[in-house]
Formats: sequence, C-alpha cells, structure tokens
Amino acid sequence: MSLRFYDTKTATVRDFHPITEGEVKLYYCGATVQGMPHVGHVRSAIVFDILVRWLEYRDFTVTTVRNVTDIDDKILEKSAASFAEDFQGDEIYKPRELWFALAYRFEQEFARAYETLGVRRPTYEPRATGHVPEMHELIQLLIDRGHAYPASDGSGDVYFDVRSFPEYGALTRQKVDDMQAATDADPRGKRDPRDFALWKGHKASDPETASWPSPWGRGRPGWHLECSAMASKYLGEHFDIHGGGLDLRFPHHENELAQSAAAGHGFANFWMHNGMVTYAGEKMSKSIGNTISPEEMLQQAPARVVRYFLGQAQYRSQLDYRPDSLTEAAAAVERIDTFISNARYRLESRDSAAAEGSREVPDAFAAAMDEDLNVPQALASLHDTVRLGNAALDQQDDQALVQALNHVLAMTSVLGLDDAQPQENGDDSVYQALDQLVQAQLTMRAEARAAKDWARSDEIRDSLAEAGITVADSADGARWILNK
Repeated sequence: MSLRFYDTKTATVRDFHPITEGEVKLYYCGATVQGMPHVGHVRSAIVFDILVRWLEYRDFTVTTVRNVTDIDDKILEKSAASFAEDFQGDEIYKPRELWFALAYRFEQEFARAYETLGVRRPTYEPRATGHVPEMHELIQLLIDRGHAYPASDGSGDVYFDVRSFPEYGALTRQKVDDMQAATDADPRGKRDPRDFALWKGHKASDPETASWPSPWGRGRPGWHLECSAMASKYLGEHFDIHGGGLDLRFPHHENELAQSAAAGHGFANFWMHNGMVTYAGEKMSKSIGNTISPEEMLQQAPARVVRYFLGQAQYRSQLDYRPDSLTEAAAAVERIDTFISNARYRLESRDSAAAEGSREVPDAFAAAMDEDLNVPQALASLHDTVRLGNAALDQQDDQALVQALNHVLAMTSVLGLDDAQPQENGDDSVYQALDQLVQAQLTMRAEARAAKDWARSDEIRDSLAEAGITVADSADGARWILNK
C-alpha cells in the first residue's frame, strides 16, 4: 500500500507518510455561519469525509477537526441590518436577531445538511469564539518574534508583518509585491497594505458582546488567526493534513501558513484543496440566477443521490452541475441499489451467509483511492463489480454473488453512500402492513401469469407502479421495491 496525495504547496502528488505511525491528524476549514450552507460548503465536507473514511479503511486512526467561524464581519453586518427600521427580511434572515443567535441558527443548518448527506461528525468542531485566549497567546508570540505589531493609529488593531517573513506567498507561489492589499482592516495603521489583521480593535458600531478584552484593547480575532490557533490546540503545532476549498488558498490559507510558520510551528505537512462547483460551466452567482443550493438538490432527489453527485468527481477538479445532473446520478445509484436489493433477496431466500464474506474493496478500487482519492476510477470499479454481480445473478452463481455483494457494500461504505440513505422502510409496523397488502397483489399477479392472463398481470404491475412500488421479477420470483 502506498498512499499518495496532491500537495498544493509543492504542486506535486507525493507519497503520504503520517508524522506518527498509524495516526493521521486532519484539519479542514468549516463554515463561516453567516447564512444557509451552499453547495460549495457541502462538496468540501463530502470530499474530506471520503478522505477520512479511506484513511480509516487503510487502518489509520484519524483525528479530524473542522472549525466553525462564528464571529465575522458579515455575521455582524447581517445582525445589524436586522435591527434597521426598513429591514427587508425573508424566510432566512429574522428581524432583530442578535449576532450570536444568527450564527448559532445557521450553524445548526450546516449540521443538518451534513447529517442528511452522510458527512460524519469530526472528532471535534471548535468555535472561534471559544478560543480567544489561545489567539492572544499566538499574537503575543508573533509580536515577540518580530512578525506582528500593534497599529500605529491607536485603533487596537494588530497586524501580521508580511515583509518580516521571507516565505510569505509560498503556498500560492506569489511574490509579495504582486499581491493585492489586505482589505480585512483599516489600512491607516499598517506598515504595508498587504499586512493582515490578527486582532481587530472594537468599533463603536459593533455590539459590545462581539468584543473581548486583550493586551491591545477590546476587540475580536482576525479570520485567519482563528484557524491557526484552533488547529494547533487540538492537533499540535505539527500535523498531517490541512484542507479546504480551493477558494481558501489565498488569502486565508496563505495567511494561516505564514502566521503559524512565523510562530515556529511546523503546521501542516500536506495542503489539500477541493475544486469548485459550477453551473453549466459558469461560476455560480446569485446576481445572474444560476445557483442551486443543497436544500434545492434535496427537494429534487434523495440524499443518497445528492451525495453521489457531489462526491463523484476527482476532488481537485471542477464539478459542473447541469439540470440533468441529478437524474444521471439517480440512474447510477439505482443500478447499485437494485443490484444490492436483488442480491440480498436471492441470498436470503437461500440462507447464503453473505454477511460472512470479506467486506473488502476490489484491488482496482483500492488502487484508485490510494492515488490521490481518484473517485471517478473508484466508481468505475464499483459499477464494474455491479455488472459482475448481475451476471452472477443471471447465472445463479451464489459464490460469485456473495463476493460481488460484499465488494459493493465495502465500496458504498467508503464513499459514504450508506450514511446518506434514509431508513429504507420507515416504521416497522407500517412496513409490515404494506408488505402484506403488496404481497397479496403479487400473489394475484403470479396466478394471472400462471394462467397466461398477461393483461391482468400488467394491470396489477401498473397499479402498483402508480402507487410508487416497483415490481422486480427474477428467477426466484417477484418482489416489490418502494421507490425513493
């Protein structure tokens, strides 16, 4: 086994060797909870969820940290706007909502979206507001080492001095003089317009609750500082992987790397970034109306289908959404699920011990995942195995069928498809009642077929289809499937 991942910093696919044998420590950027989750947030979470699942399959113990940014300029702005007399609210933003209430409400929306789509909870999910003392320590360390300074204008801001750190720009391979000015704080107190805020002095327009005492005056942390402090607290000063969306490479991750390295921390060995989601080849934009949210996707298709679509591309590549994308994903998922259902039905009817088979992925799937999480090739292996399994069904080769089924179940587990699947039959008593009614219809259909009354057989099948029930015929008889 040789795991290889693309490292953004070196721009190469490198062999992965954890700092501590058998253990992997992973930090990836979570949400700034200023609004409802968008499809980019969810794709990123699914990408790193698949990464964690694969590392665990490869017998690593994984510690995962995903932060919540619950204090931010936009959070404060949206809260302040809700108190305006002319506030034009909608179903998302509530009137007169305090900033911390707004942040917590949207944090729950993110948690709900993650859970629905089978994204497992991280080992820990720290909030920025809970780690201000650690941020103070990091700022003071940077000041002591000559890499940060309090603003000269008495604002209470503290900045990172980008020119004091020669490696600044290493992650994105940029020169300081070619960079745009940092816009996260008033430039009046800066030595260089590119210096970014570590601490933001309290402004009269901000609520008092959105500030904390510090050696430099009341204020709140800068966005970039939060992740450095939380990653180091829970994973140590040197850990294995830092991840996030491609849009975070600059300035967020560049600044994280600079301030942590300037503090003397080894920080991340690998930087992994997932690509963006586009709409019919174009960047999604509310202004031109070409956006789709996870909530809208879930209204169109089951969670298992949405998970399949958002996770199907190679993580570094762009994922393009089109109006028929979920239909295509649904067809792929249906092929997988139909095989699983048919295989289980046959094996259960013959008391074949499918559960005793080895739940290992095929070699082709493993090779694809080991090589920088090549999910498209892994899915090709999954569908090849489904085809082999269907052939075993046709040939009534139960030994080959058991192997194919267990391979498929291992692969769907690694890809997280199982956790995105709602409970198949709902309440057991309801299912049993429905099963009795449908079985009676199937018995009448079997009698009609035995009498070669094909019209009556088709009539029963069509009436069940109208009710959302598919009849699956096989050499072992007919059974029913409730459409999702």
